Amino acid sequence: MKPLPARSGGKSSGRNVWSTEVGAPGFAWLCLAAFLWGIPAPAWTQQPAGSAPAPGSTPASQQAPAAPGERQRDPHSTASIRGTVVDSSGALVSGVRVGLSRDGSSPGQDATSGEDGQFYFASLAAGPFQLTIALNGFVTQTVSGLLQEGEERVVPQIALVVAPSLTEVSVTVSRAELNEVEFKEEEKQRVFGFIPNFYVSYVPHPAPLTPRQKFSLAWRTTIDPVSFAMLGVVAGVQQANNTFSAYGQGAQGYGKRYGAAYGDFFTDTFIGGAVFPVLLKQDPRYFYKGTGSKTSRFFYAVVNAVICKSDQGRWQPNYSGILGSIASGGISTLYYPPHQRGAALVFENALGEIGGSMVVNLFQEFLVRKLTPNLPRRESGKH
Repeated sequence: MKPLPARSGGKSSGRNVWSTEVGAPGFAWLCLAAFLWGIPAPAWTQQPAGSAPAPGSTPASQQAPAAPGERQRDPHSTASIRGTVVDSSGALVSGVRVGLSRDGSSPGQDATSGEDGQFYFASLAAGPFQLTIALNGFVTQTVSGLLQEGEERVVPQIALVVAPSLTEVSVTVSRAELNEVEFKEEEKQRVFGFIPNFYVSYVPHPAPLTPRQKFSLAWRTTIDPVSFAMLGVVAGVQQANNTFSAYGQGAQGYGKRYGAAYGDFFTDTFIGGAVFPVLLKQDPRYFYKGTGSKTSRFFYAVVNAVICKSDQGRWQPNYSGILGSIASGGISTLYYPPHQRGAALVFENALGEIGGSMVVNLFQEFLVRKLTPNLPRRESGKH
């Protein structure tokens, strides 16, 4: 190379020599190289292509990408819960259902204790939990706690407690049994404690009489000693007043009057109180009201001489009582004196019995109950 001429005006310096020999472009490249040489090496370190990954590490190509905005969970951070179920004697119990519920952010899980009495829940996230231990015949138990990240929780041994035995006994009384109880109570009803008062019901909602009970009530009434005694008094009054004079006086006349009175009583009670009530399905009893104004009770008692309840509890005309009176009057023509017979007399006596029933009902409604001891207590109402 041909040397460049020196500058005039004096001796040349080193810088001038560097600039002269290298040149401005070369000097700029040398400065850039020195700058890059001073940058820390790790920032420029790259793994050579084809080099093997570090032992135990997972290749980047095999790692699943994390969902956007979600921090990738460490597979070793999941927790677990295990426990053992025993009975009161300490024996292991299998087949016990154990339910795991969380804070509501994840669905519940179920497990069943095995032959060794153990249950296990794996791969659980940290947070509060509750276990529910249930088995038929035993008290349901719960175990709660806070599960830490990566914790292997072993809950205390769970001892089953036998559930208390609750036996519900439902005692019901059939309609027939209730009917029989009420009927037995009616057979004990006596005015002043000795006069029969069987054909009255003081129960607010009584059961209807069965056919057997209707005949039984009639029979009990007609053979009661007090009934015989009262008919004896009636025959004595008739003889004293010389009623049915054709019968005469003395023991013979008294016997005829007594027989006629008992015949009327027997036929009227059986036909009007049993035969027709069974055939027509009607109840021959008087049903005590006991509530309301005196006026309403008065008309109730009077009207009940011509109406009655059916076996279904509906009010209807008292066909049984009226027809029973007519039939009894017709039979009485067989033993009354000739001038005391006839159809007109039969119907006249039937009307008389209806009037008599009105009077008896009024006594029943306002007086007789007060004179009859040991009656069943009514549910409500004043008497």
